[in-house]
Amino acid sequence: MAAVLAAAALGPVLARTAVRLARPGTARVAPVRAVASAVVLAALLCGAVLLTGPRPALAGYAWAAGAAVVLAQVDVAVHRLPDRVTYPAAAVGAAALLADAALLGTWPALARALLAAAAAGGIAFLAALAGPSGLGLGDVKLLALLGLLLGWAGWGVLMAGVFLGLLAGAAVALLLVATRRADWRTPVPFGPPLLAGAVLALLVEGQLA
Repeated sequence: MAAVLAAAALGPVLARTAVRLARPGTARVAPVRAVASAVVLAALLCGAVLLTGPRPALAGYAWAAGAAVVLAQVDVAVHRLPDRVTYPAAAVGAAALLADAALLGTWPALARALLAAAAAGGIAFLAALAGPSGLGLGDVKLLALLGLLLGWAGWGVLMAGVFLGLLAGAAVALLLVATRRADWRTPVPFGPPLLAGAVLALLVEGQLA
């Protein structure tokens, strides 16, 4: 219930934040967007609670849920993943996992999460250098953040999340090309598919240890 109430209060705020980040100076937010943001946030927060239970790590996943709502909307609108959203989510996530380790002794999970963040971000950065028309630096930073959160749950979760995200992104690109709404050179926002893949991987994993 607390997650639903929090989402009802914060959903419209996150919708306004996304609109302002995508188009500075825009103040009006469509009611449909505000409601959709609240509904998605409620689902993500409930999922975070079920995933972690009442422990310090919950704060990191809950913050990431709010960040995901904003990042997905901005990326769809202007193909950009703002650092002012990604960096705080990474900082809060790392702090929450550190607190979890200090209180519950989950140091191996923390070490794995940090290593996974470095690996996911590093590989994504090399991919961005090799093919600038594909992943952007915003995607690289998002993958590092997802590496932290998915790596906490396990290497298998990380690989599944990245694979599902990239697969979803490729499917969206193919659909746009097939419906002639884009061609092979049209940039496609990879943020929402990557986030969706991460959520699916965590849902399949179930409760964290």
